[in-house]
Amino acid sequence: MSYRIHPSENFTSEFKSIAAEQLTLAMEGLTERPHGLTEAIHDARKNFKRLRSLYRLVAADLPAFQHSENARIRNMARALSSARDAAALVEVNRHLLDHAENVEERAALKRIGKVLIARRDQRAAGGDQLEESVAAAIKTCGRALDALSPITFQEGSKKDAKRIAKGWRKVLNRAAAARAACTDTTDAQVFHELRKRSQDYRFYLNLMQPLWPSAMHAKRAEITQVVDLLGHHNDLALLASLVDEQPHLFGSSEDIAYLLAAVIVRQKVLRETALEIADSAFRDDPEDESRRIRRLWQDAG
Repeated sequence: MSYRIHPSENFTSEFKSIAAEQLTLAMEGLTERPHGLTEAIHDARKNFKRLRSLYRLVAADLPAFQHSENARIRNMARALSSARDAAALVEVNRHLLDHAENVEERAALKRIGKVLIARRDQRAAGGDQLEESVAAAIKTCGRALDALSPITFQEGSKKDAKRIAKGWRKVLNRAAAARAACTDTTDAQVFHELRKRSQDYRFYLNLMQPLWPSAMHAKRAEITQVVDLLGHHNDLALLASLVDEQPHLFGSSEDIAYLLAAVIVRQKVLRETALEIADSAFRDDPEDESRRIRRLWQDAG
């Protein structure tokens, strides 16, 4: 099945089927690795993000389950992060290259790119330690599947609509708080929080697309831009942190200076563009939008 909840179907069955599918896809990808281990880890982490967002949607009904499973999945994703983060730094350096301001900066970024590629390849060939993390993640997915078995919800169109509306309102309120926190700051962690809340909203738009396909699609297009822009912003922050922690990896101080200058300039553009789009994507009042979702659910059910 797809990442969708259909109002005409049994909510418990829909919820458990979606969750099980995300866990199964992660297990299969990490086992079979059709496009290599790094890509399998990347895909599995996306499955985990969808799963955590799904669990947040029903947190009011299942607080203990949401708390324990969120921690389980978060810790599993972190254990797999090193190989994927190394690949992300290669990609974000290419992003900087696309926006290089002069020949000297481009040359410096190319030299740094070679360092990052070598580092990525070394992490991807991490041997036993990485394989142990992957094997542990597969087992953890199995335990997360087992934890789904006893889950049940009170059924009924009105109860389901109320549940959905409550989760929807909560994510929009959290997104509004994250957006407000981004005012007059350049703190990467603050912007990363806005990205996470935007990801939740994007996943919910996917889940509920059958309710109002055209509007959900338009909103999703906007919020995807915010997620992508702030993803680059976060990766640039990780790159700057790596330079600060291990400057010896990057050659000359002149190359480092070009890199950090490029990071500062590009992050400023990304922040400004992302906030402008976020203001449009989150323009509707959370209370009004959640009530609209509740009515749509009841009408569809």
